[in-house]
Amino acid sequence: MECDPVSPAVGLTPAAAGLLRRLRADHGPLMFHQSGGCCDGSAPMCYPADEFRTGDADVLLAELVVEGMSETVPFWMSRSQYAVWAHTRLIVDVVEGRGSGFSLEAPEGVRFLIRSRLVDGDG
Repeated sequence: MECDPVSPAVGLTPAAAGLLRRLRADHGPLMFHQSGGCCDGSAPMCYPADEFRTGDADVLLAELVVEGMSETVPFWMSRSQYAVWAHTRLIVDVVEGRGSGFSLEAPEGVRFLIRSRLVDGDG
């Protein structure tokens, strides 16, 4: 599935990029998926690439470029969540505290989260 050309921009804070480099060293190529469920389900979940199956219910928002990594990190979102966040710029960040046990950063004592701001039609 190709990236949606009208999707919101997805970016990374330096802290998130640093954590992705560490996770990449331990787990190989990575991907994000954000489902839009409650609690931890509304946070971006980081998995080894291709471990989480995506399909027609998901939208590929971005292929994140991380300095020091040879491949991009796909960022997927459930189509229903995308409908809510379609006019939002998304920034993946990292904060202290434990998130879901399914996301690769959980044992690190940190969790990924989304910071956002509304954008107009011009970006």
